[in-house]
Amino acid sequence: MSQKKRWLLYSIGGLLAIGFGLSLLGEAIIKKWDNHTNWVLWGTLALVVTNSGICLVAQAVIEKMKLNRGKRD
Repeated sequence: MSQKKRWLLYSIGGLLAIGFGLSLLGEAIIKKWDNHTNWVLWGTLALVVTNSGICLVAQAVIEKMKLNRGKRD
């Protein structure tokens, strides 16, 4: 797979994961407000998905730097 495709996959996937994680966080807040017992699971899942998205975006930055460095040489 080319570096540009990896960069696109990491960046788009990371942004989608961050958005989905924040949506899950909203669901966890709603569940806590309504006194559901499983709001902790939703919050934990939101934390995992959001942090995974941040890691993917960081990897996209690394891939972009590699791509730009290759163009300069």
